[in-house]
Amino acid sequence: MTRSSVRAHRAQDSQSPVSGLEIDILRETGDWPAPAEGWVRRAAEHAYVVAGPSEEAELCIVLADDAFVRKLNKTYRGIDKPTNVLSFPMSAMPVATGGEHMRAGDGQTLLLGDVVLAQETIAREAAEQAKSFSDHLSHLVVHGILHLLGHDHEDDVEAEEMEALERDILEDLGIADPYAAEHARGDV
Repeated sequence: MTRSSVRAHRAQDSQSPVSGLEIDILRETGDWPAPAEGWVRRAAEHAYVVAGPSEEAELCIVLADDAFVRKLNKTYRGIDKPTNVLSFPMSAMPVATGGEHMRAGDGQTLLLGDVVLAQETIAREAAEQAKSFSDHLSHLVVHGILHLLGHDHEDDVEAEEMEALERDILEDLGIADPYAAEHARGDV
């Protein structure tokens, strides 16, 4: 296969017919269940349909383990421990020429960035919170995609807005409010 035919084949397999979102899912490390890619794709597509712009876009989701995510977390955030999800928005990365952010235009696809997920942390949190692995994974994918789209939770107002959007997206997917237990305990 030539490089262009590999790209065309990959694009055919990764392009959403609904959202115009091209999703590359990489199994880097970790003991991920066989249907994980389907759960990830479904959550990412729906988050983009609900919260994204009405243009074609591309992103990468990396399925990894705690050791892989811990290295990234230490390198990019200065925190020497794993976390459940990391988002690396392309909008935060200056393009090599001119320092402008990569945006769609003139036929270019909008490059959103990367979402990296830690299998062991997600499994542990799901068990601790009495949630299914697939539901917790889907929530974290939605959370990561919203970060790529510019949402954040740095202050209470931003956090409430982002959580409300997450709840709406997850409800559409048939997934229970991930923050319900925290709100009942008064943690949020």
